Parts: sequence; C-alpha cells; structure tokens
Amino acid sequence: MMADKKIIAVVGSTGSQGGGLVRAILADPNGGFAARAITRDVNKDKAKALEAAGAEVVSGDLDNVDSLKKAFAGAYGVYGVTNFWEHFSGEKEIQQAKNIAEAARAAGVKHVIWSTMEDTRKLMSADDTRMPILQGKYRVPHFDAKADANAAFSGLPTTFLVPPFYWDNLYLFGLAPKKDDKGVYSWTFPMGEAKLPGIGKEDIGKTAYGVFKAGSEYIGKTVGIAGQSLSFQEMSKKLETIGISPVEFNPVDANVFRSFGFPGADEYGNMFQVYRDFEKEVNDLRNVEATRKLNPSLQNFDQWLAKNKAAVLAAANPAPATA
Repeated sequence: MMADKKIIAVVGSTGSQGGGLVRAILADPNGGFAARAITRDVNKDKAKALEAAGAEVVSGDLDNVDSLKKAFAGAYGVYGVTNFWEHFSGEKEIQQAKNIAEAARAAGVKHVIWSTMEDTRKLMSADDTRMPILQGKYRVPHFDAKADANAAFSGLPTTFLVPPFYWDNLYLFGLAPKKDDKGVYSWTFPMGEAKLPGIGKEDIGKTAYGVFKAGSEYIGKTVGIAGQSLSFQEMSKKLETIGISPVEFNPVDANVFRSFGFPGADEYGNMFQVYRDFEKEVNDLRNVEATRKLNPSLQNFDQWLAKNKAAVLAAANPAPATA
C-alpha cells in the first residue's frame, strides 16, 4: 500500500511539529501520501504509538548524515525541523540543518519543507544596544541560526515554513500563569501590549501537510503561519474563562527578564523583546488567512484552549513538590 503512495519522511516525528504532520498524513488515508516517521529511538513510546497508528518508523539521527540518507531513501518529500532547546546551540542547529539538506539532496526528493525562522539581526543595526548579542553572533539564536541554515537548502525544491509561538508552550514549557499565596495567577514577560502570533502545535503539522498536498505551488516560497495574534492581556482574559482566575500579566522590562537566570532566560528575553519591539514585522510575516487556506480546520485560541483545557489547568496548578 505504501508503494502506491508518496512517502513523506518526517524529521522530529515524536515532537510537536513532526508529530502533527505524521498524524495529519495518517488521518487522510486517501490523500496519496504515506508517513515515514524519523526518530533516534524507534523503541520509545511515542514512536511505537505512531507505528501502531500506521506510520513507518525509521531510525535517523540529525547528527549522523549517513543515517538520514538511509532514512530519506525512496521518499518523495522531507519535513526538516531542529530542536534548539535540546542543546541551546545555534551552531549545532545549523549543522543539523546541513545534514538534513545533504541527505535530502542525496535521496533526490521532490519537495522539502524546512521549518525555519526570520533573521532577527536584520531588524536592527549591529550596534543596537537594546538587547545583547548571544553566542557571539545572534540576537535570538533559535531564530537566527535557522535563518542562517536556509542557505543549506539552495538548489533543493524547498518551502520555507515560518511558524509562530506555540500556544502549547503554556503546558509543554510551563509558561502558563502560576498561582501565588494570595490566589492570584500571574505571568511575566517583556511583551508590553504587543500582539503575539500563535498557533496550536497540531496545526503546524496540518498546515505543512497542506503545503505538500499543493504540489509545486509553494516550492521556493516562504510561508509564515499563525492561528491568531493576541496580547498577553487578551490571553489572560481568555484563561480566566476556564478557571485560571484572576490573572495578572506583568509586562516586565526585557533586561529584568534576562536577569532571572534560568536556562535560556537571555534567549527568551531577546525573543519576547523582538515580538514586542517588532510587532508589525513579526505579525506581517505570519498570515492567518493563508494558513487557513492550507489548513481549513485551523484553530483560533478559544478553540485551542477548549481542546487543551485540562493540560493548561494542570500547568497553571502544578502539584506541590514532595520531599
């Protein structure tokens, strides 16, 4: 049956973006595509679940280009994504992207989607002091390194997909507001009243599937996607409707946020400051209607929140630590 379908080799198949794409392919058995889920560990629970659902699960490591060449062999398309938060290294992301591109080239695939981000360094001059330079040459490493890696896909039939903030970060990364001893929920980011483009992680995969289904229409193009743009004040009011109430948003100064000292505080601080200081540019790049064209079931925040209410409530009300 798979021999009759175009195989999409999906990097990061057990993660947010890749997992959503695999599930979107599997949910459309008559769509003409088959899902090949690439993962480092074919025996982990998420990989086994994808296999049980009908995906072909294949071993592949972003740090091993030969393993990727084997994993991509015979595929029609490749979905490429890297995970900065695994290692916090922009240079490693670039090398992993080069490995994806080299393997895709060797496999002769007909369509690559590279999940990238904008180069935030282009938004300000090199001597702009509003935010620090990180890792020697980046403003926001997990944005800028991906942008640098775009060049690796030169000559390949590539669509450059630019996602926004994941709403799922509220529970995946624990970013939901937390309750204090007075019963007030609060969250703190250097965002002011700027509107943040966001999306549910499942919708990234569904939209990517729409790009593959469109054939050559989006090859050579950059596709910025989003489900809705909301300020943190607006999201706070919506969270209050599911029982996270009252919510206070603290629009802290970016320098204060960077000083918090948790792993990635400087990276997050710079990222949210870009979202704030360059609100227009960030939102102009990501088009909700264009996203809906590719993914007719695209969710807005209210729809996503209704579906993910339990996970968000759990993140906002973590169980107390036990001794």
